Amino acid sequence: MSDTIDRGLVLGPRPPLIDIRNVTKRFPVGDQEVTVLHNISFQVHPGEFVAIVGQSGSGKSTLLNMLTGVDRPSEGDVFIGGRQLTHMGENDLALWRRREIGIVFQFFNLVPGLSLAQNVRLPMELANTYDDVGRRARATALLGRVGLAERADWLPSRVSGGDQQRAAIARSDANDPPLIFGDEPTGRQDPRSALACFALFEEWVRTGKTFLMVTHSRELAARTGRTIEIADGRIIRDEVH
Repeated sequence: MSDTIDRGLVLGPRPPLIDIRNVTKRFPVGDQEVTVLHNISFQVHPGEFVAIVGQSGSGKSTLLNMLTGVDRPSEGDVFIGGRQLTHMGENDLALWRRREIGIVFQFFNLVPGLSLAQNVRLPMELANTYDDVGRRARATALLGRVGLAERADWLPSRVSGGDQQRAAIARSDANDPPLIFGDEPTGRQDPRSALACFALFEEWVRTGKTFLMVTHSRELAARTGRTIEIADGRIIRDEVH
């Protein structure tokens, strides 16, 4: 990345927001260990829109777990925003996830007994961001962005899987994080809704957020700024579009 000039000063390259270094992950299987990720290294800079693609079982979701601190590598280091996740305790990781990143989980992870609006407000309450009026207003606005304003008071069980996924997308932006991860974030959407969600992801990036998503859709991946392809736990392609 080239240097830039701002107000007469020469500024160096921006530091990476994501810096994953030589990450290997092994899981015990019976009396043996299976290596799921092999010496993975890459960087992502602020404002990038990155798709991670690969076949089922290639290691995509395991890699996402490393990036979000849900799991730890067997070897190597993960730095997010300068924080070394591999050296953080579980309580610090939980606090970091609440305040610094957003996650669209593959299976949504909505709280069944809370309305869609309450689910979107929950990260704000846990992180103690905004006041009550601000939380309600933000939840309403975020659900409106994904076409769920009229169902804001409905429980997750009353809406379709696609609607639950859109509510999860809204929730991921609850605390206005600079970095959002998505695990198949359009996987339950019909083609029209998937494109609408993708347009929202593009808007996030235009406003300065960084969005990294795992997807099976090569069509959607081709519309991002960069594709990282994984096969058998190894990066086989890292291409800027």
